[in-house]
Amino acid sequence: MANVTFKNEPATTAGELPAVGDQLPAFELVGTDLAPVTDSALSGKRLILNIFPSLDTGTCAASVREFNSRAAELDENTTVLCISKDLPFAHDRFCSSNGIENVVNASAFRSSFGEDYGVTLQDSPLQGLLSRSVIVTDENHKVLYTQLVDEISEEPNYDAALEALK
Repeated sequence: MANVTFKNEPATTAGELPAVGDQLPAFELVGTDLAPVTDSALSGKRLILNIFPSLDTGTCAASVREFNSRAAELDENTTVLCISKDLPFAHDRFCSSNGIENVVNASAFRSSFGEDYGVTLQDSPLQGLLSRSVIVTDENHKVLYTQLVDEISEEPNYDAALEALK
């Protein structure tokens, strides 16, 4: 269990993020087309997992826009996954209305992703949603970098996440 805050009030997560050096746990998410998005389908790709509570918040929306912008400069062997429990339809609507084309949006609404990655919020008004965090892996899905954002209403450290790929 990890401790974070939401609007300066204490909140806890279901566990801990995978540690640097660990193998990324397997996952199956749901893409905007309702097809599975899995770690095995992304085999051989470096990954940036941008994990957040909901696209319907300003900070979460900003993180998807920022990672989308920065993803345009990454090599084709890197995939940025934007993950929340928002339904795939909401992800699709957000991407369409915001010109999001450089990241893959995926929903954890029917998976154990939040528990497997230790990011499901156990309390606070956001209970049941995913805590804001970032995980970066190499092409073998070995974890290179993690950040569990201390204050959920703040954006992640984009520069540090991208630096981990160098």
